[in-house]
Amino acid sequence: MGITIYPVTPDFAAEVGDVDLSKPLAAADIEAIKQAFWKYAVLVFPQQQLNQEQQLAFSAHFGPIETDRTLDPKATPSRFSGPFADISNLAADGKIWGETSRQRMYKAGNRLWHTDSSFKRLPSICSLLYAETVAPIGGHTQFADQRAAYDALPEAMKKKLQGLVVEHWIATSRRRSGFSEFTEEEQKRLPPVPQVLVRTIPQSRRKSLYVASHAGRILGMPDDEGRALIDELIAHVTQRQFVYTHRWRPNELVMWDNRCTMHRGTDFDDLRWVRDMRRVTVSDVANSCEQEGVSVPV
Repeated sequence: MGITIYPVTPDFAAEVGDVDLSKPLAAADIEAIKQAFWKYAVLVFPQQQLNQEQQLAFSAHFGPIETDRTLDPKATPSRFSGPFADISNLAADGKIWGETSRQRMYKAGNRLWHTDSSFKRLPSICSLLYAETVAPIGGHTQFADQRAAYDALPEAMKKKLQGLVVEHWIATSRRRSGFSEFTEEEQKRLPPVPQVLVRTIPQSRRKSLYVASHAGRILGMPDDEGRALIDELIAHVTQRQFVYTHRWRPNELVMWDNRCTMHRGTDFDDLRWVRDMRRVTVSDVANSCEQEGVSVPV
């Protein structure tokens, strides 16, 4: 019996059943999952029991795995190292973080609409987040379909956006959420990078917006005008008709396409309830400007 796909909407988000990701998968099942992913952009795999090695093995089917972390581990120790990002409210000792912990202040930016690793010159294809323990109330993740949002734009706006290049920088989103205490080492590793504003997804040939809270200014455009356009597009993408809200269950893996979705976490009582999750991020093949053949303005 092959895998089963249960769409949430005809073209965005789907649940996947009849598959055990802890075991090696048949080539036909891997291909079916990939085809579903290129179509729906968000896939939910309930009732999975995954250790770190098994999560990595499944993630590797989609490309090379990121190993660099955003925060300096010397300044902000984490429970995980290497390819895993700690998407929890737990400190390095496994206890719930303090109200003023650096990790908590930094991760407040995850409640802004964003797409993972767009602030890196080599951005991400997808992220795979596994939940072991979830908060009983709140702590959802919302996803926005930037493909459908692009399709809904007026033709005049599509023409205006084509070929524009945006500067993405982790400091842009973190300053907006109140965090600005980057170490000197972190600042050196994470300079602003260019990304196109409209990109084409190779597997589906669908055009998509590529905006996020990391986007700060549009190159070649006055800063105020560029900032206003970015904010207008984020507001457009995150309208109700383009958004899927996921309520987490324990032992569940969710993966999403960072090239054509935005996401954000919703509030929960993070000083009371444990939320224990780990994320693997898969690198894209090249910078989005290179993929689109767009030259970057000086």
